[in-house]
Amino acid sequence: MIKFGAVCILFFVFMGCNSNSELKSVPGELEPVQKEVSFLALGDSYTIGESVEESSRWPVKLTEELRGKGYKMQDPQIIARTGWTTENLLSAMEEQLTGEEQYDLVSVLIGVNNQYQGKSPDAYEQDLNEIFRQAIHFSVEGEEGVFAVSIPDYGVTPFGASNAEEIAKEIDEFNAIFEKVAGEYNIDFYNITPVSKRAKEEPDLTADDGLHPSGKMYGLWVEKFIEEVAGKLEQ
Repeated sequence: MIKFGAVCILFFVFMGCNSNSELKSVPGELEPVQKEVSFLALGDSYTIGESVEESSRWPVKLTEELRGKGYKMQDPQIIARTGWTTENLLSAMEEQLTGEEQYDLVSVLIGVNNQYQGKSPDAYEQDLNEIFRQAIHFSVEGEEGVFAVSIPDYGVTPFGASNAEEIAKEIDEFNAIFEKVAGEYNIDFYNITPVSKRAKEEPDLTADDGLHPSGKMYGLWVEKFIEEVAGKLEQ
């Protein structure tokens, strides 16, 4: 009986080793298919990249940086246009999104035209609530997959130089609302406004139109939040 028991133990040990080895990849075996990552970017001229090449838009630059980190990124879907306010963006979302699709990443950058056109801060806050609710709805991971990018200070550009102080003050007020509402929905808020102010001393950070960011500026934005966004894809 002792010999028989020893044989049984050796048998099960041998089988256990074989079982574990089967878990290892076999040479020539197909690797698991990597999931493609989808990205919806919502905004205005800063998101569509007014006055820069398509490849210089910050959502496109972010996508390329994430590809460089090994993520299989789809080209971003951008719903944005120069001059859009929050009201315009909501209308476009209603027209262009069916309500069924979802994205792994959803970004929101909106508000400069509310400020520029003298729209009410209260109306801005009300619209932001709806934009964030919808952004969460369109996100695979809910609020975890959504992020907000602050409004840059265009008062430092040649276009805004004559009224720089007032523009900076109002942009700060709108960004305070932006950040507050984002926080209420547990959405990450990436503050690129201090970076945007560098354009005052660095002319190459402004596009040729004298108002919008250059591709180099957009690259600095992406550099600021790339690690945080990549972290969302690891959750």
